[in-house]
Amino acid sequence: MIEKYYRRIIDNIPAALVVVDSNLKAVFANASFRSLFTGELKRAPLGRAFGCSRAVNGGSGCGQGDCAKNCALLSAFEDAFYSRHETSRRVMLNIDGEERREVAFSITVRPLGDGMFMGIIDDALELEIARELQTAKNIQQRLLPAGKWAGGKRYSYMYIPCRDIGGDLPQVYSVGNSACGVIADVSGKGISAGMLTAFVKAAYDKSLFSPAQAITALSDKFSELNLDERNYITVAAARIDEDSITYSMAGHNVPILLKSGGGITRIMLNSPPVSNWFNSPAYFEDTIPYKKGDILVLLTDGVTESKNRYGEMFGVDGAIRTLSLSRTADEFIRNLEDGLKAFCGELHDDVTAIAFDL
Repeated sequence: MIEKYYRRIIDNIPAALVVVDSNLKAVFANASFRSLFTGELKRAPLGRAFGCSRAVNGGSGCGQGDCAKNCALLSAFEDAFYSRHETSRRVMLNIDGEERREVAFSITVRPLGDGMFMGIIDDALELEIARELQTAKNIQQRLLPAGKWAGGKRYSYMYIPCRDIGGDLPQVYSVGNSACGVIADVSGKGISAGMLTAFVKAAYDKSLFSPAQAITALSDKFSELNLDERNYITVAAARIDEDSITYSMAGHNVPILLKSGGGITRIMLNSPPVSNWFNSPAYFEDTIPYKKGDILVLLTDGVTESKNRYGEMFGVDGAIRTLSLSRTADEFIRNLEDGLKAFCGELHDDVTAIAFDL
């Protein structure tokens, strides 16, 4: 009875705890540990208890072989075992599961007596946050376009977030026989931006034939959130019909580019972003023709405002040069990604582009 009581107390401690015997097999782990690691806990080898991908996929040989020689986790428990004193290590593991992930944490191992040792994850909160961020990143990846064709048009896209969670959202879908492309760029970065992109994904009405009406409907739903003026969304949307493109924009200061007959047409339309800055903002659309073999490109400002080490921006001119040298949408996206990496090295903003072969 008393043992169950003590276990209940330990199970409710916020710190992540695991108890290991002298054979380096887990005999107990509290709820915090089980929420962070998805390994086996019925006298499983140490690595399998933590869900180490090498231990999980390598059978029961955890603690043996070359990987054991440099294992900080194993070293922490072995040092405590031989010295009978508390030891601490910084550990980095590849955790196996639905989404394999790399985690880093600090662990302190304390002898308990009778051949038992307790491992305490000192930064369990940070580890939990990192796990949640990884989950959010995986969810956001599932919001991205899945295929290469829409409405009979082949497309290609690039999405490179500067952090784990991005603030850009590319969407490609069909309405009837038409292909539609939408790029949204939300304010902020990180978790708050990720939440806004999820809102855009859910709130943007793909059933509406008119891009301007779809943006207007998005604006109406955004106003219901009652967010302050720091929050806003810029949008560029286009519907590609049999021989024309109908487009609309909401504060998207990067033009839609159309390659036509060896030249470049910049499509621009002034309109406010989706925000609470104005009462009943109006969004308009326009229609232009295209020819077979043209390429339509939608960009976020992360592309044009990317800077090199001298502070020079890639600019619209950089996008135009890249487009003029590309024969297909896929080639443009590949050239753009290579060009940005060569120009900037490290990216400091989310970079997103969609290109359609017309």
